[in-house]
Amino acid sequence: MDTLTPAEAAAWIRAQLAEADRVRAAVHTMTPLLTELAFRMAAVFREGGQAFFFGNGGSAADAQHWAAELSGRFYRNRPALPAHALSTNTSQLTALANDFGYDEVFARPLSGMARPGDLAVGISTSGRSANVLKALALAHEKGLVTVGFTGPGGESMAAHCDYLLRIPSEDVARIQEGHELCAHLLCALVERALFGA
Repeated sequence: MDTLTPAEAAAWIRAQLAEADRVRAAVHTMTPLLTELAFRMAAVFREGGQAFFFGNGGSAADAQHWAAELSGRFYRNRPALPAHALSTNTSQLTALANDFGYDEVFARPLSGMARPGDLAVGISTSGRSANVLKALALAHEKGLVTVGFTGPGGESMAAHCDYLLRIPSEDVARIQEGHELCAHLLCALVERALFGA
C-alpha cells in the first residue's frame, strides 16, 4: 500500500486550490447572468410566488440550505420568503419513490403545489439526474421560472431551464462549491432587492 507523503499532500492541496480559483474565476464571468436571475427571483417573490428547490445527495443538502437562507434570513432580519426544499419530507419522498418510482419524487409534489410564475430550482452536478430533469420539465410546462445548477455538461437540463448555471469543472466538490458561491450571491441580492441594504 502506498503511503501519502507530506509533500504529495501539499501538492494535492495546491492543485485543488488552483481548481477552486479557476471555478471562482468562471463565476466572475457569470455576473450578468447572476444579476439578471437575482432580479427575476426577487420579482417572483414580490408577485406572491414561491420557490421550490430540489436535488439528490449533496445537491439535496444545497436545496435545503438555500431554501433556509430565503425562508429564514441571510444578512438581515426581514420577513420570511416562501421557499421550500422538496427532499425534506421523508414520508412523502419514500412513498412517492415506492408508489410512482424515484423519477417522480420531485415532479409529483411540484405538480400539486406550484403555480405559474413560481420558481423551480433543480440542482444536478452531472446534469443527468432523471428526477431533477422530470421536475424541471414539468415546471417549464406549468409556466414556472426554471433554474438549473449543473456542471460542465447540462445539455439535458438546458431544454427545461430559463436560466442555467454551469460550473466548468470535472470535480464534483468544486462544482458544488461553485453552486454554493452562486447561491449565496443570489440570496444576498434577492434579500437586498426586496428589503434594502
